[in-house]
Amino acid sequence: MKVITATNFSKTFKRGTEAIHAVDKVNVEITSGEFVSFVGPSGSGKTTLLHLLGCLDTPSEGHLSIDGQIVFGNSKSLSEKEMTHIRRKAFGYIFQKFYLIPTLTVQENILLPFAFNKGSSQPYDIKKIASDLGLEHRLRHLPKEISGGEMQRVAIARALVNNPRIILADEPTGNLDSKRSDEIADILTNLNQHEGKTIILVTHNPVLAARASRVIELVDGRIS
Repeated sequence: MKVITATNFSKTFKRGTEAIHAVDKVNVEITSGEFVSFVGPSGSGKTTLLHLLGCLDTPSEGHLSIDGQIVFGNSKSLSEKEMTHIRRKAFGYIFQKFYLIPTLTVQENILLPFAFNKGSSQPYDIKKIASDLGLEHRLRHLPKEISGGEMQRVAIARALVNNPRIILADEPTGNLDSKRSDEIADILTNLNQHEGKTIILVTHNPVLAARASRVIELVDGRIS
């Protein structure tokens, strides 16, 4: 089953009179339960493409479908309210920067999505998430009291708390040493293989990229 289909997907930025084609007529399909990594040199459009596929940005042209529903294209683009609903229900986002709020505890940071989505239920047991990620003894700690690897695990827990089908990870090991990077790689692999999560990853780390079932290389905004 296809969960994401992008057709002739493009994103163009203007810099003075120059047009920068960050993503240039990309066609990609991602099926349920896949682990896909996007690789390529800096400036190749990996992060821009990830943001487009995750509905964090809008394309300049092209079509995007999530679970067969048209999100962009054919003059049927969804409203911002509908897009917000898809972002909250379908996706979990993990970034290179942890984006933890320093004055909130680990538990409060994990539960942060519910602060912006008060009408939602809590489908995941936070104690189970914390236990699975080795954070059960850190829930009352502040971010400054835990390690970088633990901060990234808090960010992963926050991405999982809404029980999304698709995890988008943008350089999730970029700020970590090799040991902590391997731990995060193991977590992502487990989420894919044992929980059936669809993982879409952007990385410069060849060891992490090799964990994916499919590696897609981007060069100058295009799939090479």
